[in-house]
Amino acid sequence: MKDLTHGNEAKLILLFSLPMLLGNVFQQFYNMVDSIVVGQFVGKQALAAVGQSFPVIFVFVALVTGFGMASNILIAQYFGAKKFDRLQAVVDTSLAFTVVFSLAVTALGILGAPVILRLMRTPGDVLPGAVLYLRIIFAGTIASFAYNTFSAIQRGLGDSRTPLYALIISTLVNVALDLAFVVFFGWGVAGVAIATVIAQVVSVSWTALYLAKKDSVFKLDVTHIRFDRAIFREIVRLGLPSGIQQGLVGAGLMTLTGVVNQFGTNPAAAFSVAGKLDSFAVMPAMSMSLAIASFTGQNLGAGRKDRVHRGLAYALSIALAVSGTIAAILYFRGDWFIRLFSGDREVIRIGTEYFKIVAFAYVAQTVMFCFSGVLRGAGAMVFTMLMTLMSMWIVRVPLALVFSRYWGTSGIWWSVVCGFAVGMTGTILYYAFGNWGKRALVMPLAD
Repeated sequence: MKDLTHGNEAKLILLFSLPMLLGNVFQQFYNMVDSIVVGQFVGKQALAAVGQSFPVIFVFVALVTGFGMASNILIAQYFGAKKFDRLQAVVDTSLAFTVVFSLAVTALGILGAPVILRLMRTPGDVLPGAVLYLRIIFAGTIASFAYNTFSAIQRGLGDSRTPLYALIISTLVNVALDLAFVVFFGWGVAGVAIATVIAQVVSVSWTALYLAKKDSVFKLDVTHIRFDRAIFREIVRLGLPSGIQQGLVGAGLMTLTGVVNQFGTNPAAAFSVAGKLDSFAVMPAMSMSLAIASFTGQNLGAGRKDRVHRGLAYALSIALAVSGTIAAILYFRGDWFIRLFSGDREVIRIGTEYFKIVAFAYVAQTVMFCFSGVLRGAGAMVFTMLMTLMSMWIVRVPLALVFSRYWGTSGIWWSVVCGFAVGMTGTILYYAFGNWGKRALVMPLAD
C-alpha cells in the first residue's frame, strides 16, 4: 500500500495517477479502434452504429465499477488490518455478485437492444448494425465485468501494474483482430464487436491466471465461492452512490444521443467520433480525480488538511495544463482527428463545429473533477452524486432539448458547456463553504 501522508504532494499525486491514466487510455482504445476501423473500411452508418452502443454499455459498466470501487476499499482496509479471512470473504462475495449481475445484464441487453436503440431514436439506416453490435458486446458482458472486479481486487492489494499489462495485451489483440475481421474477412460491425469480446476475454484471463498462481493473502477458487450477506450490504452501501452517479452520466449520454439522432445519420456519426475524442480529453482530469480522492482520504485521516489544500492546487495545475493543451489542439485542429474515423465531409464539418464549442467545457470539467475528487476522498459521496444529477439532468439535458429547437446541433453542444459550468461552480462553492473536512473518514471494520 502507498503512504500518501508524507513527501512532496505534487510528486506523490503525479506518480499515483500515472498508472490509472495509462490504464484508462488503453481501456478507451477498445471502442475507439472499433470506430476507426468501421469508419474507414465500412462507412458512416457503421461508425454511428458503434457510437450508439457506448452510452448504453456505459450505464451498466458504471454500476459494476461503483461496486468494484467498494470492493477495492474493503480489500484495502482488511489487507491493512491483516484480517485475511474477511478479505477472502470480500473477494468471494464480489465474484459471486459479478457473475449473477453480468448474466442478468447479458440477458437484458440481448433481448432489449432493439427497444433501447429505438428509444434513443437511432436512425433507420443505422439501427440494424447498432442492434447487432450491441447484442454481441452484451454477450461478452461477463468477461468485461469480471475484469473490472479482478482489477479492483488487485488495486486494493496495492498492485496497479498487472491490470495495466492485461489492458495493453488485450488492446493489441483487439487492434489485430479488428483489422483481420473487417479488412480481410469483411465482417463489418459484427467483426469489431467479436474482436472486442475476444480481447476482453484475454484481459480477464490474464488477470485471473495471475491471481490464481500468485502467492497471495487469499485464494482464487471459483469452485468454492462463499457469499457473505454482511459484506454484500457493505459493498452496496459504499458502491451504490458512485454507481448511481456514473449511471446517471450514462443515462444522460443516452438521452443526449437521442436528441442528436433526431438530426440524422451525419450528426449521429459526428457525435460518435466526438465522444471517443472527449474520453481522451478528460482522462487526465479523471485520473487526477481518483488520485486526489485517495490522497485526501489518507491525509484527512492523518489530520493533515493542509496537505489536502496543497495537493488540490498541484492536481489542478497538472490536470489543467494537460487538458487545456488537448482542448486547444481539438479547438484549432479537431478536423485532423475526425478524419481518422471518417472521410465524409459533412461528418467532419459537424465534428469540427462540436470541438469549436465543447473545447471550452474541458476546462470546467477538469476543475469539477479535481474538486469532486477531494469531496469523494472526504466521504461526501452523496453531494457529488447530487451535483452530477444537477449538471446532467437539470441543466444539460433540458437545455439540449430547448436549444436544439432554435440552433440545431450547435444548441446541443452549448448545453454541454452550460452543464459543466454549473457543476464546476457547485463543487467549488461546496469546497469553499461546506463541512467536507469534518467528516468521519474511517469506517469501523467488521469482524
